[in-house]
Amino acid sequence: MSYYGYRIMVRQDEDNYILKCRQLYHQYIVDMNANIGSESLLIVRLNQTRLCSEQYIHLRDAVVNDGNTTNIGRVTILPSSYAGSPHHMHEYAQGAIKYVRHYGRPDLFITFTCNLSWDEIQQLLLPGHSPVHRHDTTARVFQQKLKSLINFIVKLKVFGSMRCWLYSVEWQKRGLPQAHILIWLHYKITSNEIDDVISSRIPDVDVDRGLHDTVVKI
Repeated sequence: MSYYGYRIMVRQDEDNYILKCRQLYHQYIVDMNANIGSESLLIVRLNQTRLCSEQYIHLRDAVVNDGNTTNIGRVTILPSSYAGSPHHMHEYAQGAIKYVRHYGRPDLFITFTCNLSWDEIQQLLLPGHSPVHRHDTTARVFQQKLKSLINFIVKLKVFGSMRCWLYSVEWQKRGLPQAHILIWLHYKITSNEIDDVISSRIPDVDVDRGLHDTVVKI
């Protein structure tokens, strides 16, 4: 993975011709991702003993209930460290449920969506390219923006003192990432106070022209 990351990096005073290939660059990324995935699966398959896969409850139940292990074949258990595996998704789901069990229902649900018009994305595009040709740039800028937003909410306490928070990132069908953020506050927001937190209006052009132009443009 480090090698492929090195190959697609942008370097000063040096042309990276892979990034100029548009759809062919996309195909390269897909093929390399499939290659990384296959290598990871091979490592898991060859190290089942070290992963203690025989201790997994579902495999043990299958052996006990069926009784006949001759027809099972060679079972490969994917650990929770393998992204996208059932154990990985189950671990994340259980972690989210634990938050709700311990802290109760979240107070705020915030959606943060990537904007292709961000200056950080437009400045990194090659001549003649559009954001759809550089999904790697879109993902990196979005991740930085997301961290800045979370730091803004948590450290500046714009919604008050927080107990905890978590977020999940997904990719839309149109190819843009978005994050769903859950926030638990120390002091619950009542129905009488919700209008102070959530509002929809066009900013005053005389007070904040930059924000006004951004909202009108969107």
